[in-house]
Amino acid sequence: MVEAFMLIQTEVGRAEVVAKQLAGLPGVRSAEYVTGPYDVVARIGAESLTELHDTVAAGVQQVPGITRTLTCPIADGAAP
Repeated sequence: MVEAFMLIQTEVGRAEVVAKQLAGLPGVRSAEYVTGPYDVVARIGAESLTELHDTVAAGVQQVPGITRTLTCPIADGAAP
């Protein structure tokens, strides 16, 4: 299992709506709207990095109102 945090910028006033839409997508573990330089933070997961990128992240980027994303794979369990 591979997981990542997606930091998402949205159109003005769309963060809450985008977070709610993301929460229903396959591979999205959670989605919260926040304050700061990003508007929504989502935790996503898939069986492989390829699936995470090609399916889950690509699906998230198709949600109307999203202007920019940054995907940060979680490094827990990585060798030192």
